Amino acid sequence: MNALVIKALAFAAVLIVGTLIVVKQMNIDLSDPINALTMLGAIAIAVLSFGVSAKYIAQMKTDTAQGELAEENWDGIGEYKNELPAGWAYSFLGTLIWALWYFQWGYPVNAYSQIGEWNKETKAYNEKFEAVHKNADKATLQQMGESIFLVQCAPCHGTTGDGLSGKAQDFGSRMTKEQILYTIEHGSSQLGYPMGAMPPGMASGKDAEDIAAYIAGGMKGEQPASFATCAGCHGADGKGNNGMSPNLAAYDLTLVQHTLEHGKKGMIGKMPSFKTRMTPVQEKALAEYIQSLKN
Repeated sequence: MNALVIKALAFAAVLIVGTLIVVKQMNIDLSDPINALTMLGAIAIAVLSFGVSAKYIAQMKTDTAQGELAEENWDGIGEYKNELPAGWAYSFLGTLIWALWYFQWGYPVNAYSQIGEWNKETKAYNEKFEAVHKNADKATLQQMGESIFLVQCAPCHGTTGDGLSGKAQDFGSRMTKEQILYTIEHGSSQLGYPMGAMPPGMASGKDAEDIAAYIAGGMKGEQPASFATCAGCHGADGKGNNGMSPNLAAYDLTLVQHTLEHGKKGMIGKMPSFKTRMTPVQEKALAEYIQSLKN
């Protein structure tokens, strides 16, 4: 064994001893299978890395190229048609076999994990939360909804729900005339309602202007004849045909739930989906609070 290999293995031994000292000082329990497996892997990596590196560095110093030269070359630099070294091939195959063993038996993918424990505890807490607040009154829901709104919604919509002076949706008013005209012109397919996407160009010109002014004005006064186009899906009262399409009159629970589940393209960017991030009671509370902002 040449001097380079001996030095490499000695250096690996020093690293292993140093690692063992650190493990002892940190009181790591090597009787635990995972800790023991990790330690064995570290030792194997140290020995193989330095041993193999030293072997091939020494070999490069003494070996000369030989074999059949390939016809292709790059700027005069050719390549020999040599077989892949057996050690490399077996190491690669061994790595694949070890990986399969590790994920299925050494450390199964369905074994204990801190993330799994956290998810389990969160699920149990959410179930308890739902049971406690199942029949919460309106005042409690509004207080709960305000807390949720200030954390999740206020960064874009403002602490008072004013949309940061028009930069995002203002919850004090259902929609602006400009927003309604944009939707009429371009259609909408974001919220996943049972009646499907609203196609673009449902109205134009004065008809579109009349519809937009009527909805933006809170659907008060005389209903324009052109609103009949909208009533086919949204209902004559504009309230969405019992959840079949978006409510044009108010931010009802169904509208809030669809928006939270699917996200929505907004004026300052895409609102992400909040699916699974809120419980049904929290969604109901948020809807209750948003409705209170209009008042």
